[in-house]
Amino acid sequence: MTIDWADQRLLVVAPHPDDELLGCGALMSRVKRAGGEVFVLFVTVGDTRDFSRTGRSTGREREREIDDVAKYVTLDGHHLALPGEEFHLRLDQLPQQRLIDLIERDGPLAVSQIRPSVVLIPELSSYNQDHRAVAAAAITALRPGPRRDRHQPDLILMYEEVADGWSGETVSPRNFHVVVEPVDLDRKIEGLRRYTSQWRTHPNTRSEEALRALAAIRGAQCGEPLAEAFHCLRWKG
Repeated sequence: MTIDWADQRLLVVAPHPDDELLGCGALMSRVKRAGGEVFVLFVTVGDTRDFSRTGRSTGREREREIDDVAKYVTLDGHHLALPGEEFHLRLDQLPQQRLIDLIERDGPLAVSQIRPSVVLIPELSSYNQDHRAVAAAAITALRPGPRRDRHQPDLILMYEEVADGWSGETVSPRNFHVVVEPVDLDRKIEGLRRYTSQWRTHPNTRSEEALRALAAIRGAQCGEPLAEAFHCLRWKG
């Protein structure tokens, strides 16, 4: 069954800025080109020690990157929910109910507020504690229930990132492929380059070579040149 992306309203739940593009940036481009809407809920960001040239990135720097990326992608809305050192890389220490409420009903980009037709969330099988906490909370926030009680998106997908299988846990099967065009992959990569503090050169999972290779592999798995692959939790056709 073919999805008319022009009629869709996407909500992407990103634990940190850049996760949205790494996981589904080409799909976001395809939806925008078709005339659909894309919203991104960024959960947290803060100062981070890393292995970049400078050895660190700051929360303020990454918030500026969010604004640059949002303009480039032409997001219909974005929100950073929990900025700062109290939360960044500590989401696993929060009461899960706080994260559930953030996604389900609290805040400007909660599911109950924008009523998306498609929701994209991170996988559970990440090595990153923030990703695991957000994924678990999102699954609960999107639990089945009567439409009369709360909004039920028709399509719920878990997006992958190149390195998330490095966890020792079972990776969710890729059972939903979205075919994308070269222009979509190019815009995904150009958007990621605007996260200058996070962009890396090959060999790195955030490199252009790795991202193009993954898109080619996912395309080959569904008989197409390029694709992004997901684990589908719900599809009501």
